[in-house]
Amino acid sequence: MGVVIRVENVSKQYRLGTISRRMLYQDVQSGFARMLGRPDPHEKITEGGAARPAIGGISDYLWALREVSFDVNEGDVVGIIGRNGSGKSTLLKILSRITAPTEGRVFLKGRVACLLEVGTGFHPELTGRDNIYLNGSILGMTRAEITRKFDEIVDFSGVEKFIDTPVKRYSSGMTVRLAFAVAANLEPEILVIDEVLAVGDAAFQKKCLGKMSAVAREGRTILFVSHQSAAVENLCSRGIMLEGGGLRFDGTQTEALRFYANSTGNYDGLLRDRTDRKGTGDIRITAIEFRDTRGNRINTMASGQDVDVLLYFENITSRPWPNLLVSITVKNQLDVPVFIHGNLYTGDTFGESIPSSGAFVCRLHKLPLPTSAYRLDFLIRSQARGAEVLDWMDSAIEMPVEGGDFFGSGQVPPMIDGICLADGSWRLTAETTPDAAEPQLVPG
Repeated sequence: MGVVIRVENVSKQYRLGTISRRMLYQDVQSGFARMLGRPDPHEKITEGGAARPAIGGISDYLWALREVSFDVNEGDVVGIIGRNGSGKSTLLKILSRITAPTEGRVFLKGRVACLLEVGTGFHPELTGRDNIYLNGSILGMTRAEITRKFDEIVDFSGVEKFIDTPVKRYSSGMTVRLAFAVAANLEPEILVIDEVLAVGDAAFQKKCLGKMSAVAREGRTILFVSHQSAAVENLCSRGIMLEGGGLRFDGTQTEALRFYANSTGNYDGLLRDRTDRKGTGDIRITAIEFRDTRGNRINTMASGQDVDVLLYFENITSRPWPNLLVSITVKNQLDVPVFIHGNLYTGDTFGESIPSSGAFVCRLHKLPLPTSAYRLDFLIRSQARGAEVLDWMDSAIEMPVEGGDFFGSGQVPPMIDGICLADGSWRLTAETTPDAAEPQLVPG
């Protein structure tokens, strides 16, 4: 498979502040100066050596991208991740030819379809039907091609009841569903998608991810920007991380997500100075650590692995604590609880005498999680004092899970097929379907 996208030392600079208050003759003089390779007569040089306009109220320049280079092969599904403001959307706009790079070059081979913002290429006064033809034409489809795929586009979008209604009356979710349906059915060689699927509901997100998976299996190239680690993990085979406008990491999607999590400091389990907590503080968690069954500290864990979660604490009182309740909740990237584990449910007790410092240890047997990045919350309550909350924190630490062999078969379903793994087995019997007319009696 050959290279279909080549990015060579691409940089993009924007001006901050007021765009321009120059006179027309000044803009013409600046333009001629650039053409002749001369300094702009209406800019001055700052102490650091950077040019800054002398006229117009421009406060500064911003490099949204700086010397970014990479290649993408045909059929690659690449997830682009990074914090807000790291340059992800700017990169996609350059690849989609919406804006030009300030420096560097981009080579594209094949037709490109992009979905960057809700409603891009849609006219609010036109109906959904008219906008399908308009948006399809913008993306390079012929009218005959749009007509041939029209029913498929409408069916996928789920807005057939409103297809002859002006788009200005659509919700943002309906608009992005129709826009995605047009882009996905264009059959481009390269599909570029920004973080727009967050607008849709969970069912439509799953539908879109399924469509993108089908597009990827057909050998087409996808560039996908998302803050949803599970989506990147399951859809993409490669991950690129941007930070501060520069390319910080390029590797497999699992390695990229791990690098991103490490760069944000999420593996630092020290919680002593965090203020986003609730409770009396009589007993408070100061750090969290993960260990394997041999006592080795780990930053990542595997599906099916036995894991110890250590909640280090400080007890600032000398009073006894009968019936102390400690629990952890593991949530996925959509902030949906996957499971909760606490000594209330296991029947374990800690006794009344709690030392001034120590650790509550929770052993998770055969970790039932597919590969993804999770978040862990903790809660400490005193049942003897009316379930009073002593310490409670959301998103206390990241809990990255990768690989593993939960079933012992070498096969683990992807995150998109379920947020939890269940142990069990299958067998075949010669039993036939019971007669519904004859009730099955249960002894007792």
